[in-house]
Amino acid sequence: MNLDDIRSDIDALDAQLVQLLEERMTLVSQVATFKKMTGGRVLDNSRELVILNRVASRVEDSEYTETVVNTFKDILKNSRAYQEKVLKD
Repeated sequence: MNLDDIRSDIDALDAQLVQLLEERMTLVSQVATFKKMTGGRVLDNSRELVILNRVASRVEDSEYTETVVNTFKDILKNSRAYQEKVLKD
């Protein structure tokens, strides 16, 4: 396998990730709408801790755990920012 092959595989995975992240954001949008209707708060520390612990437990190669968890922290941060925007509108 050469570098172009590896990059092609990464590009294919990136396409899948984009699709999955968009699906996730559709659900986040539904959560934001629910919170707007019910007066809920955007940040739920206990929920985020559960998510991050679950993510960490699912990583098979422990060498990647920190990186994967940090990636999910970014996803959650951006999801909160989106929810904040929805709640302000």
